[in-house]
Amino acid sequence: MSKRDYYEVLGVSKDASKDEIKKAYRKLSKKYHPDINKDEKAPEQFKEVKEAYENLSDDQKRAHYDQFGHTDPNQGFGGGDFGGGFGGFEDIFSSIFGGGGRRRDPNAPRQGADLQYTMTLTFEEAVFGKETDIEIPREEECDTCLGSGAKPGTKPKTCSHCNGSGQLNVEQNTPFGRIVNRRVCNYCNGTGKSIEHKCGTCGGTGKVKKRKKIHVKIPAGIDDGQQLRVSGQGEPGINGGPQGDLYVVFRVRSHEFFERDGDDIYCEMPLTFAQAALGDEIEVPTLHGKVKLKVPAGTQTGTKFRLRGKGVPNVRGYGQGDQHIQIRVITPTKLSEKQKQLLREFSEISGNEMPDEQHDSFFAKVKRAFKGE
Repeated sequence: MSKRDYYEVLGVSKDASKDEIKKAYRKLSKKYHPDINKDEKAPEQFKEVKEAYENLSDDQKRAHYDQFGHTDPNQGFGGGDFGGGFGGFEDIFSSIFGGGGRRRDPNAPRQGADLQYTMTLTFEEAVFGKETDIEIPREEECDTCLGSGAKPGTKPKTCSHCNGSGQLNVEQNTPFGRIVNRRVCNYCNGTGKSIEHKCGTCGGTGKVKKRKKIHVKIPAGIDDGQQLRVSGQGEPGINGGPQGDLYVVFRVRSHEFFERDGDDIYCEMPLTFAQAALGDEIEVPTLHGKVKLKVPAGTQTGTKFRLRGKGVPNVRGYGQGDQHIQIRVITPTKLSEKQKQLLREFSEISGNEMPDEQHDSFFAKVKRAFKGE
């Protein structure tokens, strides 16, 4: 069975440009690719389209084909053209799987960039949450040119150097064949557009810096270093794409009395010697108000108590933490003579002889240490 004319296979004329041949190939390759088209004839049709493209996309092979047709004795035994053959596979992977290393279409819609804002909270604000307004600097669509970047009354044009692709092909002949390297078009900076008359407000960027007020609802239980995503409040999208997101990162100030570990709260409560020895009912401050706590007689320094549900609400709604209290018995540093006498009597009754205070003063102990006593 004789081969069909390559131009007929791709559906282009014999004077078709490289871009026309490439567009026709990309369209037909997607139509007949076996992973997409399940018709039993699709693999042969795909092979036929690929062969036509490999020969017509290369200047040397195309010239040979135009002169000799399918009877060219050198047809199929060329010098290993990496630019033509490899480019075909690259187009296939790009159109079907989105890969192949090709640069994205500069005119395709893209999501805007995300923004980050750091907010400082008090300890209580982090525990209970709050609602507030913040102002962030961000780029907005220029009201003068409506984001086009062109002076009102004019429009951007397709870049004449890259034909709107945003990239330029640099061909290089090597001992291994012809290699095609792609780079960003330096005339349009990869946008695929050329603006002759730029907007006077935005300078041709289509965007201007503004301060935007945003209402933020901070959930109860947020912790230091955590962040909150505010959807759609980032930079504006490109070519009609969606806006990016705003991420609010929280810094929480420390508290003079409470410490936090996850959803639990920790604190120390001072007790006098008498309270610890005799027991007492004391008031303990919590983030939710004062709570009474019974301290049994004989409580020692370091004893811990737990108040269930008096901690921090879980930021994801999974219950509430506890408050942990550690007792610290305070030794008085200044005593009246009566207090000292009572303590001596207490010590004697307990069977513990109190040393003479002057003899056992701090300085006397230091002297004995130097003498090696």
